[in-house]
Amino acid sequence: MGKKNRLTASMGDTTLRLLTLLMAISVLVLMAWMGWQMYDSALLSIEKFGFSFITGREWDPVKEQFGALPFIYGTLVTSLLALIIAAPIGLGVAIFLNEMATSRVRSVIAFLVEMLAAIPSVVYGLWGIFVLAPWLRETVEPGLAKWFGFLPLFQGTPLGFGMLAGGLILAIMILPTIAAISGEVMAAVPNEQREAALALGATKWEMIRIAVLPYARSGILGGVMLGLGRALGETMAVTMLIGNRPDILPSLFAPAYSMAAVIANEFTEATYELYLSALVEIGLILFGITLILNVFARLLVWSVARGPKGGIS
Repeated sequence: MGKKNRLTASMGDTTLRLLTLLMAISVLVLMAWMGWQMYDSALLSIEKFGFSFITGREWDPVKEQFGALPFIYGTLVTSLLALIIAAPIGLGVAIFLNEMATSRVRSVIAFLVEMLAAIPSVVYGLWGIFVLAPWLRETVEPGLAKWFGFLPLFQGTPLGFGMLAGGLILAIMILPTIAAISGEVMAAVPNEQREAALALGATKWEMIRIAVLPYARSGILGGVMLGLGRALGETMAVTMLIGNRPDILPSLFAPAYSMAAVIANEFTEATYELYLSALVEIGLILFGITLILNVFARLLVWSVARGPKGGIS
């Protein structure tokens, strides 16, 4: 009887292993299928324009001239700006909630942060149109131009709609992701780490800096990269605030265009095959950028995780 039970358990383990392996492979197959379908649909544009599609600046459906560089530029600038703003704020929120706040304050603020993640993108866009854009146009952008106008980033006419507005709305949208993941990683740090640092005479900040952050840095980095991945693919809110003009200008006040926005705005207007193929190729480029980013983020997390876990110095 015992031998029969062991045989049954072994068969169950084998079946479970095969089923989970099949599920894991199905994810890879799905990604490969998506990539192939986009490549096949974009083949006409790829054959006509080649690599010049990525480097080209002209987007003129009337003349059948398509270049994706303005959309790549707008996507990368707004996403990196969002990351620069949201990463330190999200990390600060996570540190406060996990290391400094009382349980009552922690529950209230954590709930509000989670609510930010639940707000639909179009609501962010409407808030951006009626609140954020006028504030930028009347207060923030004139102030930045006054004090930092010698820099190309802050030159030009304050419009309210542009890369700065798109980057700020993206920062608000990815903030909950970075804060939540960073907080979960910090909560997983063993209390012994904190107690050891405090026992050696470290202050609260020193304890966080030498015992918590080094231990949690790989997870924090993963959360930041996940937030960046969401920023790259965000559509509706950015479409409503970025200005939707395919230009490449150094000023953050200038209108721009993102890859997701041009697909959303023009896909239904693609009246001939080459136009549709060019839009699909933009989607393929966005897919590739996201894939490369995630591979790079995984390699970076692995390299950081192999490093020292911190210590008293």
